[in-house]
Amino acid sequence: MDLSSLRATVQRNCHISDALHARNYTLCTYLLKMREFYRWEKGFPFDVSLPKDDLGDWITEREALWGQLELNRFEALRLGQGEIDPFETTAINQELTVQGLVYSGGYGGYAAPHFFLAELLRAERREGLPVLIAGREHARDMAAPPAMLLDGTLFIRRESMRRMLWEKIEEWRWKKHQDAMARAMACYDFDAGFEQALEKMTDNEVESALLHEVGEWRAERHLGEDWPALLLAISGTRGEIVARAVRDHLADCLSTLPTLLEQENAPGLHFYFANFKGMRRELFPELSDAYRRWLDGGQLQALNIQVKQGAQRWLETAHRLIGLHHDDPGNCAAEIGRMHEQT
Repeated sequence: MDLSSLRATVQRNCHISDALHARNYTLCTYLLKMREFYRWEKGFPFDVSLPKDDLGDWITEREALWGQLELNRFEALRLGQGEIDPFETTAINQELTVQGLVYSGGYGGYAAPHFFLAELLRAERREGLPVLIAGREHARDMAAPPAMLLDGTLFIRRESMRRMLWEKIEEWRWKKHQDAMARAMACYDFDAGFEQALEKMTDNEVESALLHEVGEWRAERHLGEDWPALLLAISGTRGEIVARAVRDHLADCLSTLPTLLEQENAPGLHFYFANFKGMRRELFPELSDAYRRWLDGGQLQALNIQVKQGAQRWLETAHRLIGLHHDDPGNCAAEIGRMHEQT
């Protein structure tokens, strides 16, 4: 296998995906993601300031490349004696994992394709599910989700998690609010050694991401094939944002939060609520209230109660969304988009 050629093909598919979807972000988010994508591509350490002129030129060149590629088709990967469709992730990994590599090609939010190629750190199983944990990445999109459940396999991207944590820390340093992110960081000794603290935080949040994906798998078993059909029907709408938040709540109440609470994993809980924003917080304000009661000196009981009740609540809500799709597929996106006002 020619790693250089394989990497080039996967990266080209990443560029094609970015050409189609990268500019769907708000301008601020887009520029932040492009800055960190540049850092990754050029190999700059986190503690090095990026050269502004070179960064600006790189963004201009990358956008020009996207303009050339946006009508191109995704390329097959050349492996063994033939070619494999880039979305045939299971077949591709049968070829790659024995060589210490891991690959993923699938769809995320707003039906945007995501691809990556990385070193395989380790393979394990959770509840019978295969888990592939990736290390140093050879090819990736501008967006790099740290975790994904795809074709019955959990993919955890440790490098992407570490980079995402760095971005969160940088964002906090600009604001320095005494918030959940500050509490999460206080659980690690960043003053004594930034790199060591970041490694420990990454290890903890890799486990939290894995717990969430296990929750997604459990939710998938409850909801069946009707759920992906619903997401496809409402892709790109406000209804999709609501539906994904509902499933996130279900997954977290089934797996992530019960485990963090049982372990009394304070760093993981604080980081969870540092990211408890947008539609997720709007749909489930009771969880934020329970977190504040814990901060005010209470026990974890209030959080435990909300999580136990939430497992049933969000399962019922998810089935209600599926029912809306069955009853009125043409108008369900708008109805679901308004649902957060009634939940």
